[in-house]
This record gives sequence, C-alpha cells and structure tokens, in this order.
Amino acid sequence: MQEPHRWQFFRAGGVDQVVFRSGADIARIGELDQKLWVALACPTRGIEFDTRTLDLIDTDHDGRIRPPELIAACRWACAQLRDADGLLAGSDTLALDALADDPAASIPLAEEARRVLALAGKEGATRICLDDVTRRAELLAAMRFNGDGVVTPDTAQDDEALQQTLLRIMQTHGSLKDRNGREGIDRARAEAFFAEAEAMHAWQAGDGASTCQGGGMLEAAEAVAAVREKVDDFFARCRVAAYDIQAVPALNASSETYEALATQELSLQADGIAALPLAPISPGRGLPLREGANPAWAAALDALRAKALVPLMGEEVAALDEASWIELQRVLTPCRDWLARKPVNTLSAEDGAGIARLLDSRAAVMALIDEDASVERHNARLVDLEKLLRLQRDLLRLLNNFVSFKEFYRREGAIFQAGTLYLDGRSCDLTVQVAAAKQHAVLAGLAKTCLAYCDCTREGQKMGIVAAFTAGDVDFLFVGRNGIFYDRQGRDWDATITRLIENPTSVAQAFFSPYKKFVRLIEEQVAKRAAASEASAQGSLGTLASTLANADRAIAPATPAGAAPPVRLPAGGRIDVGTVAAIGVAMGSISAVLVALFSKFIDLGQWIPIAVVGIVLAISGPSMLIAWLKLHQRSLGPILDASGWAINGRMKVNVRLGASLSRTAQIPRHARRFVHDPYADRRGVAAALAALAVVVGAVVVVWQFGLLDARLPAALQHAPSAAATRQES
Repeated sequence: MQEPHRWQFFRAGGVDQVVFRSGADIARIGELDQKLWVALACPTRGIEFDTRTLDLIDTDHDGRIRPPELIAACRWACAQLRDADGLLAGSDTLALDALADDPAASIPLAEEARRVLALAGKEGATRICLDDVTRRAELLAAMRFNGDGVVTPDTAQDDEALQQTLLRIMQTHGSLKDRNGREGIDRARAEAFFAEAEAMHAWQAGDGASTCQGGGMLEAAEAVAAVREKVDDFFARCRVAAYDIQAVPALNASSETYEALATQELSLQADGIAALPLAPISPGRGLPLREGANPAWAAALDALRAKALVPLMGEEVAALDEASWIELQRVLTPCRDWLARKPVNTLSAEDGAGIARLLDSRAAVMALIDEDASVERHNARLVDLEKLLRLQRDLLRLLNNFVSFKEFYRREGAIFQAGTLYLDGRSCDLTVQVAAAKQHAVLAGLAKTCLAYCDCTREGQKMGIVAAFTAGDVDFLFVGRNGIFYDRQGRDWDATITRLIENPTSVAQAFFSPYKKFVRLIEEQVAKRAAASEASAQGSLGTLASTLANADRAIAPATPAGAAPPVRLPAGGRIDVGTVAAIGVAMGSISAVLVALFSKFIDLGQWIPIAVVGIVLAISGPSMLIAWLKLHQRSLGPILDASGWAINGRMKVNVRLGASLSRTAQIPRHARRFVHDPYADRRGVAAALAALAVVVGAVVVVWQFGLLDARLPAALQHAPSAAATRQES
C-alpha cells in the first residue's frame, strides 16, 4: 500500500490551508480531502490570471475551473517532467533534459521541442521558452500546411486543374475558413463531392447506358418524358369523350376559363394556357403535332416529332394516334428506366467527360488533405508543449489562489483582487470585478462588510468593481463620490460610487455612531424648520408686497357720520390664556424633572464617574455590541461567491487583516509638519465655555467627595463637622 502523503498546513482567516512545498504535494493534490480546499470552483474570466492557461485547464470549456480539472492538470504536468519540483520555479523556460520520456506518445515532447527550436533558428539549443512556442504557433498559421484540416485553392499552387476542382467543391458543397481566415474545404466536403461524382459515373456506365446514349435514344427519351403526362391526359380525355359524347363540353376548357384568360396580359408560355389540354377533345381524335395544338406546348411537341417519332417510327406524321404513342413508349422503356435511376445531386447536369475529369483529380485533392492532416500531430504536441510551459509558470500560483489563499493572506495580490481604489482619504486593496452590481449585492451583503460598488471608466471603456472598506470611518461615503481606481496593470480609471452597503468598520467607530446620528438628526430637523420658516417668511413678504402694490385700488367703506372707526385686530393676534397657562405648567414640570434628576445625580457622590460610564455604555453599548458581532462575522466568502466562485470555507477578515486591506492617509515618518493652520475655525468662546464646564464639573465632584471641607466655611462644607452640628442644634 502507498504510504499516506504528509501535508503541511498554515492557519489564516480561521481556516487551515495547505502549503505546497514540493512537486509531490502538487502531484498528489487529488489525495487531499476537498473539504480542506478553500475554493471548489472559480471563473476563467474576470480574474487577474492568464486566460490562455485557464482555457487549457478548462477541458469542458464551460468557463469554470473545478477540482477534477485542476487535479488532472497537476497530474499531467507532473507526468511530463522528470522532477515535479520544477513546477515550483514559476518559470516559462524549460530545459529539454527535464522532459520525461513517454513511450505511448506519437511524438515525444522533447522531439517536438527540438523541432520548434530548429524552425526558430535555434538548432542545438538545450532550453525552450514559451515565446518560442507561441511564435511557432503563429508561423504554422501562415504555412501552406498548418494542420487545421482545411485546404484552399492556394494550397494547390500552380496546378490549375486542381484549383478548379477545389473551387467546384466549394461552390457545390460550401466552404469554411482555415486558421488564416481563407475559404477552403475539409475532408468531409471533399468525400461528399467525390461520392456524388462516383454515383454519376456509375449511372453513366450502368445498364441501359449504352443503349440510350447511342442512336439518339437519350434525346428521344428526354423528349417523350417532357410531354408524357400531357399526352397521356389528352388520350384519356378522348377515351372518356368516346364513352359518352355528353362529356365533351366538360372535358374541354369552358368559356369562363377563356374569359378569365382574356382579362390577363397573355404570353404563349403563360401558366393558364399551359394548363389547357394539348388539343380540343373529341372522341377518337389523334393528337395534332403542328396545327391545332396548344401553343404553350408547341416546342415540346415539335421536339417529340423530330427526336422521337421520326427517328424511331420512321415516318413524318402530322398527328399522333394513341396506338403509336403506346408503341413509342414501349420502345423507350429501357431508356426511361435508366433515366429514372439518374442520381439527383449537384453534379446531375455534368456530362461523362466532366465527371471523368473530376474523378481524375480526386487523388490529388485527398493527398493535399492528408498532407495537411499529417501536420496536425505536431500541432497537438505543440499545444501540449505550450500547456506544460504555461503550467510550469502558473500552476503553483493558481493552487495558492484556489486550494489555499496563501497569496491573499500574505498580501501578495490574489487573483481575484482587481486593483486598488483611492477614495475618501484611504486606499482599498480588496476590490473585485463585478458584472452586475444589483445581483452581486444580494449575496455580497452577507459578508458583513462595508461595500462600495463603483463604475469605472477609462478611454471609452467601462468596468464595474466592488471595494471593501475595512478600516476608517464611513461618515463621508455616499453614492456619487468620485475616486481613482488603479487596476493590476497600473492603469488609472475614474471611479464613481453607485451603490453602498453600510456596515461598521471598527468598534471605535460604532462607539461614536449614536452621537453622530443624534447630531445628524438634530441638524436635519433644524434644517427642515429653517427651510419651513424661510418659506413662510417668503410667503408673508410676497403677500405684503402684493398688498402695498395694490393699495391704490382698495376702496375704503363709508363710515357713518359721528361713528367711530371700527377697530381691527391683526389676524392671529388673539392669545388664549389657557394656552399660556398650559405652557407654563409644562415648563415647570420639565424644570422640576431636570432638577430632580440633577439632584439624584449629585447625591451619587463618589459613584458619579461610574454613573457617567453607565450612561455612555447605555447609549453606545448596543452599537458597539452589534459592531463587534458583525466584525467577527466579516467574511470574504459571500463577496467571491457572488462573483462566480465557490468558496468552501469561512474566510474571515478580522480587524487586523482589514486594517491592512484599507489603509488611511498617514504622513511619512520623517516628514516635517507645521501645525499652525491660518484658516482654522476660531473656536475661542466655545473652547472657553467647554473649559469652564469642565472646571465646574471637577469642583463639584471634588466638593462631593468632601475634599474641600477643610478649606470651606461650615455652611459650604459637604459633610459638616460634629461641632458645627451641635452648635446648630
């Protein structure tokens, strides 16, 4: 039994992850329990990885990499090398003596590598690089035979007859493009074409061919076949007329038929005329071949007379009776049967000489296809050589971003990280490319992470990303804010936030969150009241201005003589006494409650600091608890799952890792900083009031503890002395 492989793991993000130390780890990756894999699937697009390498691993071409495909790639790559440790180098250059011998291969990889090097002008070289292989692939596309199985007319070079045959195949059976984009044919089209040619050749050389092709028999049979149905119809009608003379009017065309024809623009080949009987119907009548025949069939009847009746019957006749017609068909029966066996295909109109020329070129056409196909063996091995070089360069990196997330947790740039977003005084390294933000946000919201979806534009291109803000505050993150995004190639993009999922970034931020929300609510209410007051004032001013502007139009009402002018009170000027009383009672109650609370607070004595801490915890505690829970649930998995990955474990993003993924602005250590700000807000009065409040509070606390009793009169002491108490009593 094979000894179990000894694996080594490291722990990151709360998950044990495998370490690839040797080629044996890669070769035996299939033995590692897939429950220990970090990911079980990843897309081949939208990640920072060579797409050609991913396409070579993706054998079912569904756009996703799964464990069976990755395991197969690892085993295949290790089998092609003498020492699998070479896969740890991450190099795209390979020594020829490092290639293992494969007796089952039609062409050994080492032999194909030497062939490629020789074609590249490096004959005798001992190492081959990926660039040599890709250049060879481009050279194959421009060669006469490139192994794609498609030959073009240019492939025939100076053989004009062969070129014409290839063009004929393309015309009759279609064409397809080769690797150069030129039109040509493949083996299937050529075989179908020559199968039709063989069928025509067999028919032309079959039974009855010699009889029909000699002495004008073929022309006679074709002339009879052209009119057979109409002639049979004519004689059948005449027999019915002989059976019953009353049927004659019905068997001939009616007057209504001719009236309908008369309304049309006629020609001798019109369908309406051709549908009429060959001649008027009467009992026992023969078919006139010249005068009195249907003009639409005049040419066909003349050919019947000249090519069939005269050569075969030996006499010039002006009319054909039914007995002669039956005898003529009997004579031509062998030829008619031969014609019925004629293949119906794209070469049916080709004569014997033409078919013979086409068949003569068959061997040359198939030889071209065979010669092109012989190159395909080298092409297949060339793809294998390219695959091995790419796997030697990229396989270890893919394993460290699939089986484990070593590159991510060691901050080396994981393949799912799209770049860095600079916005709101910080940089965000955890950015993932997304195709549809709305659908992505449904699942990514479960990551308990503050996520900002951004549309990035650059030189007419557009790309969507999601950035995780894992440090700093989120007070000034909102839809519409702009920033700069740098992709992994260093290109800069304009980034605009289009969607925001808010979550806490730290417990400290959650501590101040209730107070910030309270201040924000007050500001909003003040702003609303101010806006309402301004609108009311503007309305009053507008009314006053309108009144003053139209004062001259007002007509004062007449006042009786000796009567005093009426007294007008301003609208809304009456003040209700009950209202004033209610306001006074309310203010008194509020004052009493505040005084009682303050008194109770002062009576706490030395417990005042603890009470203050308790009040603060009552306000900030719930937010801090929720933030702590969310920070411990913060995970990378939902973000990647929403992007098409299949994450197998809970990849935690703790506070320490989050601080490295989102970095706030920091002044360089050795920089010189001038703290004086000439434009700083002047807050002298506010600062003095705050300082006074602090001092008063401190004095109250010290007095409450009785620390000032020795320096204060007995009346102001917090705990009066016993002597003073007796004196008072």
